[in-house]
Amino acid sequence: MAAGDSPRGDKVFSTLALVAGCLILAVLFGVAAFLIVQAMPAFLADPADMPGGEGFFAYIWPIVIGTVIAAAIALVIATPIAIGVALFITHFAPRRIAAGLGYVVDLLAAIPSVIYGAWGAAFLAKEISPAYAWMTQNLGWIPIFEGPASATGKTILTAGIVLSVMVLPIITSLSREIFLQTPKLHEEAALALGATRWEMIRMAVFPFARPGVISAVMLGLGRALGETMAVALVLSSGALTVSLLQSGNQTIAAEIALNFPEASGLKVSILIAAGLVLFLITLAVNMVARWIISRHKEFSGAN
Repeated sequence: MAAGDSPRGDKVFSTLALVAGCLILAVLFGVAAFLIVQAMPAFLADPADMPGGEGFFAYIWPIVIGTVIAAAIALVIATPIAIGVALFITHFAPRRIAAGLGYVVDLLAAIPSVIYGAWGAAFLAKEISPAYAWMTQNLGWIPIFEGPASATGKTILTAGIVLSVMVLPIITSLSREIFLQTPKLHEEAALALGATRWEMIRMAVFPFARPGVISAVMLGLGRALGETMAVALVLSSGALTVSLLQSGNQTIAAEIALNFPEASGLKVSILIAAGLVLFLITLAVNMVARWIISRHKEFSGAN
């Protein structure tokens, strides 16, 4: 290659990278514009024409709450398990076991969401119903566990458990790769100074991997917020409930999937407006995640 070809290649590559970045922004802007234009009739409609006759925000509030609750349950369950599995694979398990366990984790990510939904609706909901009855009887003084528990087991808690299984391989795989990137010199230095295995992980691995783990958790949260078929199969439609053990609390994605095929007229605009709300929630979550990651990087750099 001639010496003069390198600057030309760099210019072509930088131009292609710029075009790709602008294309992503254009697609994002186009999606946002489409949602806003198509959702406007729902925002301007007479409340009497809305479901329940109470206006758009009275309609959207319960499914927003259901979406947030289901995603929060999934992260609360999946995050500590995923980090523990990733640490076991990278720092504790023998090489053969680590390779096999990593393969199983990756295989979980390849299972279609409808399979998880069918498992949750046909098996998990039925098997977990006795546990819900026990929670109602013994923990009913806590508002989120007050009864009566759903006899079908198809509750927001069941949906959250199914979502936790779905986001577990995402968080585990990314955390595993991040833990493996920890500088070996840092780990060896901590061990050489007399630190135990856990102290080495706490002092060397976690500080290095914290921004990446937060990114992995946020990706899992995005999957939980936008999951459709699994939640639609597990949840039974119903009014907003405080308890996690009663039927109700649909999510935005499942609401759109269940009603869009038969929708027409204003109902289409209402569902697209619900999609716009989900778009804004996801955008806000990602912005907060980027802010948290940047703060951690600044803190690490200052130290």
